[in-house]
Amino acid sequence: MKCIICGSNTDYYFSKTYTEKPFEEFMREIGKVDYYKCKRCGFVLSRTHSKLDENRHIKLNGQFHHFLENLSEDEFFGNQPPYAEQAMMIAFLAKIGVISTDNIIDYAAGYGTLSTILAKYYNIDLPLFDPYVQSSNSNRYIAESKLKTYDTVINSAMFEHVLKREDLDRVNSLVNDNGVLIIHTVVCENVPCDPNWFYLRPPVHTAFHTNKSMEILMRQWGYRSSVYCPQSKCWILRKSNIEAIESKLVQLNNELQANWFYYKNSFVDYWKGF
Repeated sequence: MKCIICGSNTDYYFSKTYTEKPFEEFMREIGKVDYYKCKRCGFVLSRTHSKLDENRHIKLNGQFHHFLENLSEDEFFGNQPPYAEQAMMIAFLAKIGVISTDNIIDYAAGYGTLSTILAKYYNIDLPLFDPYVQSSNSNRYIAESKLKTYDTVINSAMFEHVLKREDLDRVNSLVNDNGVLIIHTVVCENVPCDPNWFYLRPPVHTAFHTNKSMEILMRQWGYRSSVYCPQSKCWILRKSNIEAIESKLVQLNNELQANWFYYKNSFVDYWKGF
């Protein structure tokens, strides 16, 4: 199996059998999951998931997201994105002109939690698209046929769900020539060889990125610099050098009296050593 990031050969890395309820039931037909690691960039992909029939994969995602949406009011599952911090980050960066919120989309937005926070507390209208969430009372969802290119594309918690390179390229294709791509996912220096690693808990997590694989992907797509916000756990990929906005980020960090933003003319490997 070839790596979907750099095209190099991959080797068997480890396997996992899901025993936690209700995931044991979701994965019963699928069985043991085998993960393969790229020899060059360290990217790890589930070979088992990538061989699933598309309808079976859609069913698995549906089962998992139905489980999430039907938790009781006092229940929370695992490692949900830090939506409040993401909203605050977007408001900060828009205010100082690092990103635009006039022509923006949240791609693979799920049930629109981030959009709801931005609209209610920051008066920012964030349109949504999700290929699997078809029914919603929100008028912020747009049809696939209405997608275009945008100044700002937000993609939260999707990079760990992909199976094909086309899944990633589709997100990037929505970014216009001078736009930015905001990504939330977990990125490691080395993906742990451990079936009990916390990020493997959801049975729909299939792809695991490294600093090296993200640097390669960033360069393939034509991005020249990146900004990382630890509070929101998001990277902002940019098509121009960081010097164009460095003074703004320095001033904002000083105003906040905290390092909210790290940046450089490559991929910010903030999680190095994780």
